[in-house]
Amino acid sequence: MKPLPPGAVIGILGGGQLGRMLAGAAARLGFDVNIFCPGESPPAARVCARHFDADYDDKAALKAFAEACDVITYEFENIPVASVAHLVSLGAEVRPGAKSLDVSQDRLAEKQFLNAIGIETGRFEPVASIAELENALKALGGEGLLKTRREGYDGKGQARVKTGDDLAAAFAAIGEVPAILEALVPFEREISVVIARGADGKTTAFDPSMNDHSGGILKRSTAPCGLSEDVIANARKLAEKLAAETGHIGVLALELFVLKDGTLLANEMAPRVHNSGHWTPEACATGQFEQHIRAVAGWPLGPVTRHFNVEMENLLGEEALAPPESYPVGTILTLYGKREAKAGRKMGHVVRRTGPAGQT
Repeated sequence: MKPLPPGAVIGILGGGQLGRMLAGAAARLGFDVNIFCPGESPPAARVCARHFDADYDDKAALKAFAEACDVITYEFENIPVASVAHLVSLGAEVRPGAKSLDVSQDRLAEKQFLNAIGIETGRFEPVASIAELENALKALGGEGLLKTRREGYDGKGQARVKTGDDLAAAFAAIGEVPAILEALVPFEREISVVIARGADGKTTAFDPSMNDHSGGILKRSTAPCGLSEDVIANARKLAEKLAAETGHIGVLALELFVLKDGTLLANEMAPRVHNSGHWTPEACATGQFEQHIRAVAGWPLGPVTRHFNVEMENLLGEEALAPPESYPVGTILTLYGKREAKAGRKMGHVVRRTGPAGQT
């Protein structure tokens, strides 16, 4: 595919905040954006040229969407793989492709894939019944995190369990669906590497951020992450390997646990722009949203030089209802246009520049 000219149309599967911010970046580069997402008025649909309001398995709507777009991407990993395959069968260019999507949708398959390409994870066991949960706990030392294999996010679909707990209740709490038990990893910190891979195979990686969670939800990301250059270089190599092995085009994120001795263990991947990279537009020469649009449009990737030290904080639920004047001078506020502030729901984020890059 030749690089898209300004005025071309980029389609986005999904209509949440990531799609909204991608649409803004695309518009700044001169592209029009079509959104495909069920729902009357999702956040991304209100800033795009055209909204296709249809279910992801609606083949007639997918055909119309494909005909209206020059290239198609996605903003979250639970788009049905079959829908992407159908778009490709119609001749649509979909970037990233189905492989990244397929690998990331099943926690068990994802960890098996990571291990197969030489990226270590913590220990894990598949769980499909209470009996298997009991055996998994024994294998992992009597304690672990029980997670659904599919669709859990932001702390949903998971429970911490140990030997002696009411395992039937824990399994029922996650819906009695196929699951995975992950060993508890004695990590010192968690980081994520947000990387972009272009259609030509070239990659650029943002500086890793250190991530802090609350209740299973990312609350804060800080750059720089405070690790040695050797550890950072190793983290980037792992992300580069993942991008290459999946044939990924666009931005992806690899979350990593950092052990006391600097060992890196992968937690999970996301085949898309990522919450832990929301600071990049305010701190780097090219932010993650522009970088993703550049990649899927076939443009050269932009430089990712970080000019500022930053802290990004998610605004959850009613935190986003604070009046803009309540934020300190220099705070950069982004709200997602969601119309209902549910508890724990990501409603926006703020970025604070804490000094020039290189300053400690």
